[in-house]
Amino acid sequence: EKDDKTKAFAPNNNFYYLPGERFVVPAGYNPLGALKGPGEDGKYTEFPAKATGNDVFAAAPKIDDWFETVKLNYGVDYQHLHQTHFEPVPDTWKKMRDILVFWTEKGVDGFRCDMAEMVPVEFWAWVIPELKKVKPPLVFIGEAYNAKEYSTYLTKGHFDFLYDKVGLYDGLRRLMRQEGTTDDITHVWQKESNGFGSHMLRFLENHDEQRIASKEFATDPRRAIPAMTVSATLGSGPVMLYMGQEVGEPALGTEGFSSADGRTSIFDYWGVPEHQKWMNQGKFDGAKLSAEQKQLRDFYVRLLKLAGSSEAIRGGRFYELQDANNLSKEYDQRKIYTFVRYTRGQQVLVVVNFSDTKTYKPNLLIPSAVLQRMGLDPQHVYTYHDLLNGGEAKASLNLTLEPLSAMVLELKAK
Repeated sequence: EKDDKTKAFAPNNNFYYLPGERFVVPAGYNPLGALKGPGEDGKYTEFPAKATGNDVFAAAPKIDDWFETVKLNYGVDYQHLHQTHFEPVPDTWKKMRDILVFWTEKGVDGFRCDMAEMVPVEFWAWVIPELKKVKPPLVFIGEAYNAKEYSTYLTKGHFDFLYDKVGLYDGLRRLMRQEGTTDDITHVWQKESNGFGSHMLRFLENHDEQRIASKEFATDPRRAIPAMTVSATLGSGPVMLYMGQEVGEPALGTEGFSSADGRTSIFDYWGVPEHQKWMNQGKFDGAKLSAEQKQLRDFYVRLLKLAGSSEAIRGGRFYELQDANNLSKEYDQRKIYTFVRYTRGQQVLVVVNFSDTKTYKPNLLIPSAVLQRMGLDPQHVYTYHDLLNGGEAKASLNLTLEPLSAMVLELKAK
């Protein structure tokens, strides 16, 4: 309310303005369709017009612009070479801090920051330590897409975790669609998140992405089995599961504004039918799920329990075994991915098969140097117990990898 609206930019304004121009709602915008809201009169007044959330400095944005949101002024003059005005601390910074403190004191224990890179990292560098003075265990998760800036937002920006979307998610998506190779996974830990993998939040579904079981993505929800195993065990950071993913929700139907796009709408009054089958009218017993859905959900339960309880996965070191096995018989390194996670107290071997048609029978190798690295004696004989699927311990690494399968084998000396 104290903004100087005669100026497009002022360091202590909270918004960006288009002085003298009225906001024009995009043509054809009618979110209620044939319905009419009680206060709807077809008019909307905003004068002067403000810049939109997606950096459009125009009084008449297009219908695909984020005109329902307003861009906050964090002290960057976007229209004059992105000049920064961070000294003294901008008014918007102080107000946003106060809002975050308000919710923190209400008991919120973490914040997921949408499109964190659209806010200057200098703000995060200032505000996150301010919030942690109020509540030290507070968690900040940033939605970020520029892999070259991950380190900046973690170190300078003080984020606890960042979305691993453009790296691991995109690579696993290609593998689930039978399009990519496991080289994409190698690239993630070697290049994109090397040194801070434990600060990356891994996932296969969220509100922005298409459902795995949708025809727009992978169609068969079982294609998530090897991918989710990698997502949950590759590092020691958090793993996110989206509602209904564990029962193969396909997001069918034309949902209104969101349309039929393979996503569960966050814009319309809609349901999540397969998840509702598990809810079963408030009984939450999964009685309405099919046998296949129950099997899929059981996999997710076993995997997430293992990821949360295994010492090696929660905090162990990582070593990839692709090069050690790429010449082994029936080891298709395009479709099979193998690595170890280990601590002094536990050593596990993770093996997945992304092929949806082929069964492989490789005889895997863990080199002596890797066994020594894990603190094991290469001269000993080991058994391998599948912590993910159960069953009797295996006496060798001559394995049978069914299509879309995964194993997490714990090494034990005989």
